[in-house]
Amino acid sequence: MTDALQSSLHALADPTRREIISILTGGEARLGEIAERFDMTRPAIAKHLGVLKAGGLIEVEARGRERIHRLKPGGLAPVLDWVGYYSAFWDHKLDRLKQAIEADDEETGHE
Repeated sequence: MTDALQSSLHALADPTRREIISILTGGEARLGEIAERFDMTRPAIAKHLGVLKAGGLIEVEARGRERIHRLKPGGLAPVLDWVGYYSAFWDHKLDRLKQAIEADDEETGHE
């Protein structure tokens, strides 16, 4: 497992961070705007944002004294690639299982 994938999965493992991602699908936001949506301190939200940034899922832009957070285009690519590989693997295995069951049904006369 690559470091990028490991960091992305770690960032996605927490429900608060997934909710922050959901918030950012509506557009960029400042720390205070994100923090007001949660029942936790700004420093706690800042830590979550740091994990999301380290996971490559968000980017931060400095505008004067403010930090603007937004989703990072392509940030989920390592996760999607990994899931896609295993999705194809399981699709293949399930197709083979279906064929085996259908062949068995034909041999035994079951429908």
